[in-house]
Amino acid sequence: MLRIDDISYSIAGRPLFEHASAVIPEGHKVGLIGPNGAGKTTLFRLIRGELALDGGDITLPPRARIGGVAQESAATGDSVLATVLAADRERHALMAESETATDPHRIADIQTRLADIDAWSAEGRASSILQGLGFSIADQARPTSDFSGGWRMRMALAGVLFARPDLLLLDEPTNYLDLEGALWLEGYLAKYPHTVIIISHDRGLLNRAVGAILHVEDRRLTLYSGGYDAFARARAERRALQAAEAKKQEARRAHLQSFVDRFRAKATKATQAQSRLKALARMEPITAPGEAKFHRFTFPQPDALSPPIVAMDDVSVGYGDRAVLRRLDLRIDQDDRIALLGRNGQGKSTLSKLLANRLAPMKGRVAQSSKLRVGYFAQHQVDELDLAETPLTHVRRLRPAETPARLRARLAGFGLMEAQAETRVAALSGGQKARLSLLLATIDAPHLLILDEPTNHLDIESREALTEALNDYTGAVVLVSHDMHLLELVADRLWLVADGGVTPYPHDLETYRRTLLTGDEPERPREAARPAPRRAGRDEILDLRAEVRRGEERVAKLTEMLGKISQRMADPALYNDPHEAEKWGRKHAEATAALPRAEELWMAALERLEAAERG
Repeated sequence: MLRIDDISYSIAGRPLFEHASAVIPEGHKVGLIGPNGAGKTTLFRLIRGELALDGGDITLPPRARIGGVAQESAATGDSVLATVLAADRERHALMAESETATDPHRIADIQTRLADIDAWSAEGRASSILQGLGFSIADQARPTSDFSGGWRMRMALAGVLFARPDLLLLDEPTNYLDLEGALWLEGYLAKYPHTVIIISHDRGLLNRAVGAILHVEDRRLTLYSGGYDAFARARAERRALQAAEAKKQEARRAHLQSFVDRFRAKATKATQAQSRLKALARMEPITAPGEAKFHRFTFPQPDALSPPIVAMDDVSVGYGDRAVLRRLDLRIDQDDRIALLGRNGQGKSTLSKLLANRLAPMKGRVAQSSKLRVGYFAQHQVDELDLAETPLTHVRRLRPAETPARLRARLAGFGLMEAQAETRVAALSGGQKARLSLLLATIDAPHLLILDEPTNHLDIESREALTEALNDYTGAVVLVSHDMHLLELVADRLWLVADGGVTPYPHDLETYRRTLLTGDEPERPREAARPAPRRAGRDEILDLRAEVRRGEERVAKLTEMLGKISQRMADPALYNDPHEAEKWGRKHAEATAALPRAEELWMAALERLEAAERG
């Protein structure tokens, strides 16, 4: 059991925790969330004993082992598998000692302990973890120096998972994982035999891999049972209750103060006035919850182009003379929302670069609209920003003729306000850098927006804002992301990148998730189902998409109208005029009858569209 008891801690005089407490039972899986700068990573350091508390205590069972990923694995000549095996220091030391020990009693003790910790199955367990995180059997034999920093972060994660500490502390572990790796980690953590606390902004992971949420807010800790969605509902209810209590107390204070102000000078009422003053002084203030700062994304909207905006005919693409993807016959229209699925190394980023004109085709033909503008965001671009410059300088370079006020307005549209506009990029948070990179990728109002892991470093509120902006966007979107929640809300088409090709994925994301977790390969479409250029019947599909949009708009308008009518009918003054009341009653009955029919038409149009797109 982890017990956090009445802790306080400050940095440079700024309190991060004041009398904060929480108890986490053995074996619980807990998501640690809170605003940026609230102290989540600091809490991990306090638990590990790297920082000294100002007050209170943090206690763990005796000899409990704490593990986490502090930094990437070193670039050495050791193999990936050997590096992960060495992460279990006890096993590593015992194995080394077993080769030199001569005392029979010590040899017996070593062999007993090795059996207790299941040392003989270690290579198989380590290899399984590495495969789940994207390392093939061949990769596991390569030296760690062959891999980039991001891959060495995966090695470090594999090492701590293999070591199986009693308390596992993970800080944004999915930032270096693709969708497949993130889904594998979800399943692994759900079955992990010890306690896990994970800092994450991945809503899907927080819903599926944890059973409780530990929330850092106002320098306190609050433990909620359930995943993120349950936490959001419980917190909303708590905030609503707190706001109502604050409002009631304010009314009570006003009433008492009014009495005091009226009767304090009157001798006959002085005693009562004094008692009310004392009551006011005794009242513990109830503060209404403040609204969280929320910045949406403001994407400039592109002009409309005739379909298709991109068409590929028998295209091969790769690096040097090695083709990664072959026989690509793909088509993208401006209203497409496409998610790229597939295991690491299958070619998702290669396809993204081809679409973004960062790679030329080795064979075949890529036809694009002559006026096509493409925006491309990749996680490495965040790291390529000029750290010595400000966001204002970055934007001014692309728009030298615009006024400073207009440039600042662009930055504000991505949540980079006055304070950040003039701050050097090196001093910005990871989320602020990601926002700047998204602004630079979309500044030309691209007709095709390609996003490769756009949510790394974005908090949950920013991810929700990005989802909303993409759904409002009138250009085509191609997404590569480990954030299932984003993919589910944005993508309406799924492409599977596998075995050197790209095919439509015939199922939904939940099926894909289950397939990855069970280890079964996805059902492969027949060769005839390869994404051939769907020239025949395309006009019909465009008409069906327009019908779906009209149906959705009709349902939204009727829902809004019904809400306004209900609000009007809730006004008691309406019923002073029987004729007016009857008129609004008829409107309510008509809207109530029309809504189910509109929903039926919308769903029918959706079904026809899905059937047409499946071919």
